[in-house]
Amino acid sequence: MTSHQPTRGEPRVALVTCADLADLEPDDRLVIPPLAARGVRAEPVVWDDPAADWAGYDLAVLRSPWDYISRRDEFVAWASAVPALANPADVVAWNTDKRYLDQLSAAGVPTVPTGWVAPGEPWDLPADHGEYVIKPAVSAGSQNTGRYDLADPEHREAARAHVRRLGDAGRLTMVQPYLRAVDTEGETALLFLAGRDGLAFSHAIRKGAMLIGPDLGVAGLYKTEEITARTATRDQLAVAEKTLTAVPGGSERLLYARVDLIPGPDGSPVLVELELTEPSLFLGYADGAPARLAEAILT
Repeated sequence: MTSHQPTRGEPRVALVTCADLADLEPDDRLVIPPLAARGVRAEPVVWDDPAADWAGYDLAVLRSPWDYISRRDEFVAWASAVPALANPADVVAWNTDKRYLDQLSAAGVPTVPTGWVAPGEPWDLPADHGEYVIKPAVSAGSQNTGRYDLADPEHREAARAHVRRLGDAGRLTMVQPYLRAVDTEGETALLFLAGRDGLAFSHAIRKGAMLIGPDLGVAGLYKTEEITARTATRDQLAVAEKTLTAVPGGSERLLYARVDLIPGPDGSPVLVELELTEPSLFLGYADGAPARLAEAILT
């Protein structure tokens, strides 16, 4: 752990969260005991708490500040003011707008094809009448996300209404083909944690399909996920490594990364999202993962 200032006594780490999860999620709390065993006191701190003394921590680790979606500018400004933040503030600014997918695609990373609809811009529905996912470019937890079968007239109208609703709110909209393999194979999340020589693969999990139809809203901060442990394949690891190599500024600055993949039409893995800001790390699904995160924080 690199301190931004000399630390007297016990090193301190802030595990950054939001008011709705002021004590963290159970999975995020798993790192606290191994940090304590290493002489580090870790505690949850709400990101927008005006009483928080960020200068009093050797490191602030972003974990569950999931209420920032509606005020991203405020969150990015806050991140830039924290003396020692993981992941770094410029990464937060880049990664909280999913237009990063275009940059990764241009770098040769296989990504799900994505169209963009700016507020006030007309949207022509895709002509193939396939299934599509619509969501805002700044989003998390499947909020404001829907799946639409454009062969169904009701879904076509619902899709138009979804794009219009996001545009009226001043939000950039993403339109992506629905990758049907997620219904059978699920989505694979590959977790990487910092080591002495940069990021190293830690573990992987499988997430079941979550989108069953048009956006009907989500109660709470996120939609409940069906999670199981999974063994990553060689092809998945290769795509993940290619993705991380393309991160602006280099992946060696990162404390953690999560690479989310789904099989594309030909069965090869396609990047759906690269989570570098506040991803669930699923520490409880792999032996030793909490200790590995504690060691990463100390690196």
